[in-house]
Amino acid sequence: MNYRHLGKAGIKLSELSFGSWVTYHNQVDVEKAKEIMAAAWDLGVNFFDNAEGYADGESERVMGQALKELGWPREQYVVSTKIFWGGKTPNENGLSMKHIVEGVNRSLKRFQLDHVDLVFAHRPDPECPVEETVWAFNQVINQGKAFYWGTSEWSARDILAAAKFAKENYLIGPSMEQPEYNLLHRARFEKEYDVLFKELGYGTTTWSPLKSGMLSGKYRNGTFPEGSRASLPGMAWLKDMFSDPVRVQAVENLALIADDLGVTLAQLSIAWVLKNPNVSTVITGASRIEQLRENFKALDVVPMLTDEVMTRIEDALAGYPDDLKVN
Repeated sequence: MNYRHLGKAGIKLSELSFGSWVTYHNQVDVEKAKEIMAAAWDLGVNFFDNAEGYADGESERVMGQALKELGWPREQYVVSTKIFWGGKTPNENGLSMKHIVEGVNRSLKRFQLDHVDLVFAHRPDPECPVEETVWAFNQVINQGKAFYWGTSEWSARDILAAAKFAKENYLIGPSMEQPEYNLLHRARFEKEYDVLFKELGYGTTTWSPLKSGMLSGKYRNGTFPEGSRASLPGMAWLKDMFSDPVRVQAVENLALIADDLGVTLAQLSIAWVLKNPNVSTVITGASRIEQLRENFKALDVVPMLTDEVMTRIEDALAGYPDDLKVN
């Protein structure tokens, strides 16, 4: 495992990190979470991502209890949360001063921690002045409840506005973005965010390297194995996405390249994300230890992505309409 700076910040994150969204939406309990997190730790992971909105806070509670029972030194791991969806009443959502401060406090209580390392604004809040949001995250940092704050799926324009206000008022500006980034969803990261990397030294904790499983290799030729995520009730939107003929063909083109390299499509896809120097860490998810270990072999695939292979990948996606949908 290699470790990368979070943009220009001093903190370092493992190239591959562990996110709770997939795991805890599969109703993983504390014991199972401990097994998977320990396996990730043994592979070199030092960053564990979460959010107040995952499973209505249960995800943070399970991860927090797992961290407590695993007993790792607090200085050796990095943990994050994201604030936006905190409850059903009006002031339990959004990016107001009240919700950010109280949301972080509730997250810390569920985690059984006195601070998180990273805290994100989980989405932009058009109903709240960005100035209030910047002040609120500075309040959290000044209280020692987080070290860095950032954004998730914000536009570059809004991020620059927040950074400008912070600089003008001698406040701490945002340090990092948590965007979707994968072979089938590239435009925002590579084009819109380029200014953030150049002007702000922005870090990134990217999510969905396998495009909600479409790049996992399970769904080649539009098939849906029994028990897979796309076959579950309420996942019709995944079936629609995975059945789109343009996407199906793009995935098949990429799978042929993976076959030629002797690696899985998932490993190729994760390695491709890691190849981008503006990626600080790739958040992965797994509900089984075997799945985690298999995907982490992507670290060995990165050196295989020569200029020739990268050109083949670009050719395989020629004409593919980048998925600009923000989930």
